[in-house]
Amino acid sequence: MFYIYEKSSTYIMGKPSKYDGVVRPDHRQSYKTMPAAKAALTRIAKAEGLLKTDPNYAEYRYAIAETEYFHNNIEKSRTRKGLMNGVEFSEPVNTPSYMSHANEAYWSM
Repeated sequence: MFYIYEKSSTYIMGKPSKYDGVVRPDHRQSYKTMPAAKAALTRIAKAEGLLKTDPNYAEYRYAIAETEYFHNNIEKSRTRKGLMNGVEFSEPVNTPSYMSHANEAYWSM
């Protein structure tokens, strides 16, 4: 499995929106093969409509990595405070809000 991620933040990116072409973070989006991930990156580049010389062009802004390598070597962590006990902890940036101790949704389940 492969992810397309934003290089600066290491957020796993989803598909472009049908309405405005904006690509938003989506921790669930993965691709079975490298060619499928490359094709998705091409679709993202076309949806954004930027010139290849622009530094925000998709091929400069995003990258592709295998899931295990991404989680072990690339993905950044952030320090947050637990909602109930106030203890600081570290979690990956792609942790969904309902699985984070720092959000009310975690504690209300």
